[in-house]
Amino acid sequence: MTLARLAARHGVATAHSPSEGVTVPVPDATVVAVLAALGVDAASPEAVAAALDAAERADRERLLPPTLVLHREEDGAGGTVRPPLDLPPGTRLRVTTEDGEIVDGGDWSGLPLGVHTVGAEAPDGRAATGTLIVSPARVPGPGRRAYGLLVQLYSLLSTRSWGMGDLGDLRELATWAGRTHGAGFVQVNPLHAGVPGAPGDPSPYRPSSRRFPDPVHLRIEEIPEYALVGPERREELDRILAEAAELRERVLGKGALIDRDAVWEAKRRALELVLGAVEPGPGRRADFHDFLAERGSALEDHATYQALAERHGHHWRSWPEELRTPRAAESAVRADPALAARVDFHCRLAWLTDRQLADAAAAAREAGMEVGIVHDLAVGVHPEGSDAWARQEAFAAGMSVGAPPDAFNSRGQDWGLPPWRPDALAAAGYAPYRGLLRELLRHAGALRIDHVMGLFRLWWVPEGREPTEGTYVRYDAEAMLAVLVLEAHRAGALVIGEDLGTVEPGVREELARRGVFGTSVLWFERDWAGTGRPLPAGEWRAECVATATTHDLPSTAARLSGEHVGLRHRLGLLAGDLERERAADAAETAEWLGLFERTGLLPEGPGDEEAEIRAVHRFLLATPARMVGVWLPDAVGDRRPQNLPGTWDEYPNWRLPLAGPDGQPLTLEQLAASPRAHSLLRELRARTEGREPSDRAGDARTAPPGARPV
Repeated sequence: MTLARLAARHGVATAHSPSEGVTVPVPDATVVAVLAALGVDAASPEAVAAALDAAERADRERLLPPTLVLHREEDGAGGTVRPPLDLPPGTRLRVTTEDGEIVDGGDWSGLPLGVHTVGAEAPDGRAATGTLIVSPARVPGPGRRAYGLLVQLYSLLSTRSWGMGDLGDLRELATWAGRTHGAGFVQVNPLHAGVPGAPGDPSPYRPSSRRFPDPVHLRIEEIPEYALVGPERREELDRILAEAAELRERVLGKGALIDRDAVWEAKRRALELVLGAVEPGPGRRADFHDFLAERGSALEDHATYQALAERHGHHWRSWPEELRTPRAAESAVRADPALAARVDFHCRLAWLTDRQLADAAAAAREAGMEVGIVHDLAVGVHPEGSDAWARQEAFAAGMSVGAPPDAFNSRGQDWGLPPWRPDALAAAGYAPYRGLLRELLRHAGALRIDHVMGLFRLWWVPEGREPTEGTYVRYDAEAMLAVLVLEAHRAGALVIGEDLGTVEPGVREELARRGVFGTSVLWFERDWAGTGRPLPAGEWRAECVATATTHDLPSTAARLSGEHVGLRHRLGLLAGDLERERAADAAETAEWLGLFERTGLLPEGPGDEEAEIRAVHRFLLATPARMVGVWLPDAVGDRRPQNLPGTWDEYPNWRLPLAGPDGQPLTLEQLAASPRAHSLLRELRARTEGREPSDRAGDARTAPPGARPV
């Protein structure tokens, strides 16, 4: 019981409930290992007793917690401070706001929104300081209902791409979707910086850094200095362009998979040539220096990691001792001009990528999008990446984030991502988290948070143990949400939480109270508390993004046809008999199609795939959902999932281009000329705007010259 008390004080669960009425104890060895990762020795009964005594003594002596939260209510008045202050009589309080204003006393009702410093002095001479986060009550909401496109950017190649989709393609997609089809947003996969070196991990959800974008997404030809490359370097640049064209042709015309490593190799050489041959003008140079000043040491650390990884590989724990921390590495950079030049190079890449992200966001707004670009925040980072190196004190050593066993995966999951230490976040006033959100929200109309339940708790798996031997570790959700709401408010952005899977009671309600949208996927929306049948449209929640599928699920065409069952069988992912699984899947699909027919959403009747996909989206628009997302492959009948959980080399996860029903890759230009896509998006626009769709034929005026209809 003493170990359980100690664990509870540090937010470490000693049991969990995989389903209602079922409680599973956590092995003591797991609890001890997790506490050790939090800096607490629980290796023996004596150590547990000492740690518990020290924690209780610290509580008695502490004047202030490291971080406090104050919500600004809807009417602008101050709310309740959490955690509540219990100070000795006569304690003096002073708040220094982030703008330097001094506020004496405990009346904080007039404090501005922001991250402030609070100091306390007790009559007995004790003193303490902490961080005070003053946040709005809720995240901003959309002005009107909107539909939008969900796309894995790397998969969308245009005739100008270098073997994978880029930020120029994102700008074109947003402009076309907004102007031609009235789309309100485009949601993309995480564009975080990937782990350097080859072969790289193609998954956008296991990045090196979540704070900085990956320059592999740059459109090289749209860098202003590109046009100024002189004839002495032009021949070399033309050779790289020819290689880029071949990379594009391999994917679009020869059936090759997207090769992110090859694309980056070509772009890196082009960037070195362009930046080495052309000095930016005074205005551009000033813009770069402003960018450096705004990003400060965080960017310097990221660029230093990138430069060191080029020399020593990305496994920073095996680097020379003097390079294993950012502050120690500073002297190495100062003493090595070549290394310093590479740090500068990577700083410039971050700047160029940021500016192209800004261009895409501006294009979305100019196209009339209600929301704009929706960026995606992965749940964690690679243990050998930039963030883990730069912020070692914030991550729990020897731990990995995952998921406990559930009805879909009896062995649980280990995602290989080190978790943030909740105590370190609180001690730092949530600075790492604040900086991350601020950077991602700079050019976002909304931010999607993968596994948003991680703001409340995460499943930690000790190194060397099975996912079944993990446990939940709780975070200060009040503070995590306060920071999120504050930064979203400052950016004027929406927040969308991916709340699929196991969600503990009360989480969805708390997220909704703070204005965070949820994610509702058609096939999962059933009356689970009653009949188990498909949930009628009118009973869906309004504060969500409603969609037919996601990047981890089958496309709608594959779902309707049952092809996804056969694919999982071929890859050994089915737990049961193939025919039984097919029959169950067909029955589930028939239930949904029957509902569509009965409600007049499928007047054509079942059997026509295009009509059924339109009916799916008619149903989504019949729900009260404020945002409706269209998986872009569904618009052209693509039958392949972008990612198949449970596979590695068995399936080409994260490497497939957008394709038609026949599996032939389609360019952005062909997408824009597709009668099938146009028919679906025309109907979505009309119904979103509250009118019946016209019978007008495909909009050939929007097709680029030479585009092939599909």
